[in-house]
Amino acid sequence: MSTSDTAAFTDPIFLASFGLSRITVLDYFLHPLNPFRTKVKTCNEILAMQGISIGLIMQNGLGMRPGPIPLDQAEEEYRKQLERSVGEQYELLPPPPGEEHVLQSPLFTIRHVYRSSETKKSALGIYYVMEGVIYKSPSARSLMKSNVTRTCQGIFDACEVLSKCARYSPQTGSYWDFETALLTKVVSKRKETEKDIIVHLQSKSKRARRVVDNRRPGERTQEEEEASRAKERMNSILLRLSKSV
Repeated sequence: MSTSDTAAFTDPIFLASFGLSRITVLDYFLHPLNPFRTKVKTCNEILAMQGISIGLIMQNGLGMRPGPIPLDQAEEEYRKQLERSVGEQYELLPPPPGEEHVLQSPLFTIRHVYRSSETKKSALGIYYVMEGVIYKSPSARSLMKSNVTRTCQGIFDACEVLSKCARYSPQTGSYWDFETALLTKVVSKRKETEKDIIVHLQSKSKRARRVVDNRRPGERTQEEEEASRAKERMNSILLRLSKSV
């Protein structure tokens, strides 16, 4: 089954009903709607039909070891049961050191393997359950592709910047002129800033003028008429400046 590395799965109903811990995370991953799970019957499901799971082992024990038993011992017994099985199975990887007895965690790691014997298995995939959301670990191919893409983009950007600094003179040949390129960039940036300021002042002046001009001629005072004419002269100056930038 091919599933995108960027896909994800979550089931709020399961999380609200059972919660998420090291006891329930494998059952959560084996959810029928989870697009990442394999379509074949796993060893985990066969053990569940036999009444063997991490939670049941903690509660009842297993074999000659009566329960209840600690979480880390229950996980170890469950791993031994998986090692005796042959086929596809999901392994809950051990927690970080010092958290062996912690039930809940924001992150769980599950490994999908095919076991051909008690000592021989091959990995088929790695999955993360982070805050109730299941993600597929990216493959080595996708990681390499992403790194190559970022590297090529960085080289392209560097070449584009350097191309503006390259110069040629018949007397000296090719050379680099970083100061001129930097000065050109600063001047261009300053012109863009000045143009933005002029456009903003023009827009503000037009809005103010429209408010004054809404009244009929003769209704404005002499001071308002002089202010209107001054604004018109200012607009004319700003228009000439904007054309020269």
